[in-house]
Amino acid sequence: MKRTARTRLGLKFITTTGAIALAVGLAGCASGSTAPAGDGGSGEAADDLTVGVAMPTETSERWINDGQAVKSQLEEAGYGVDLQYANDDIPTQQQQIEQMVTKGADILIIASIDGTALASQLEAAAAKGIPVIAYDRLINGTENVDFYVTFDNYEVGVQQATSLLQGLGYMDAEGKDTGLKDKKIIELFAGSPDDNNTAFFFNGAMDTLKPFLEDGRLTVGSGQTSMDQVATLRWDGATAQKRMEDLLTSTYGGGSKPLHGVLAPYDGISRGIITALQNAGYGENIEAGLPIVSGQDAEIASVKLINDGVQFATIFKDTRKLATEAVKAAEAYAEGGEPEANDTETYDNGVKVVPSYLLESDIVVADNIQSLLIDSEYWTAEEVAAGVAE
Repeated sequence: MKRTARTRLGLKFITTTGAIALAVGLAGCASGSTAPAGDGGSGEAADDLTVGVAMPTETSERWINDGQAVKSQLEEAGYGVDLQYANDDIPTQQQQIEQMVTKGADILIIASIDGTALASQLEAAAAKGIPVIAYDRLINGTENVDFYVTFDNYEVGVQQATSLLQGLGYMDAEGKDTGLKDKKIIELFAGSPDDNNTAFFFNGAMDTLKPFLEDGRLTVGSGQTSMDQVATLRWDGATAQKRMEDLLTSTYGGGSKPLHGVLAPYDGISRGIITALQNAGYGENIEAGLPIVSGQDAEIASVKLINDGVQFATIFKDTRKLATEAVKAAEAYAEGGEPEANDTETYDNGVKVVPSYLLESDIVVADNIQSLLIDSEYWTAEEVAAGVAE
């Protein structure tokens, strides 16, 4: 019978005289908590436990923030942390995880580059009794992923499409159909095909757009509506810009024909799209004719564009909250328990349904930057004005 994550981690700390209990408090709990005995036997402090944290890249502001948030919260809770970024290179991430396992990481938190490329690394982790927490991106094709922390990714897609429809005038601030009968033209972009979240985002968005496409109020000018046609490998902004330029040439007369909106799944992609649109002469702001463009991740450069009336919206996924849930999951395993899941049905990785904890996200437009981002101290007013993180 396959060992559970709880059993596997417990076995790491069994000595010849029996298991030694662990008491690791959350950040802010009383100091002096003890961790389980290591392979050598006697009780150890929490900082004698190491959590390996594998993040995909430092080219995205979002992942830099995630990595630092996870690291700081783990360290505050008393853990040692091995944080590695893989520069969007799959072999690099595989090697980093292999090294974490070899060096004796007690728990792994992994935001994968390719959710299907880590089976052998996680098999090695399981052999050593190391629980694996998938962070924001589900790891597929293996039984050796124990828990998943993420946002409600289908709902994120719904919000992306909702923001596009709001910007186009088809939905009001409450997400209700305004009854606008005008016919408008849009284009669709999706994320990286090797990221499990991409399909959730795209399906949520398309289900939301479907009634407007079916009744003819919306038309995809290029006719490219399948995820295979609109995906953007590695979520790369330059790739998105090139595709937008090609679409403008092939479908929009190089910028001479109307285009009213673009579904964009991530702020880096949004900025590439906007650059192509502006270069084609679609205007310097929304009022002057720049199409409505959605986004995701509330990156500071895009928040400034929203504040300036260039990009219409983004989806705010508070990475501090996601990091907190990852740390809670790690602590549950360290204490010999199981993390609390609020979804045990949705995330099937092809081998098992992975117990998950889902967080909520928010649509950000110019009118709520203050309340959602500045008041919560995610960004400062000065950073929003400059478009640069301090």
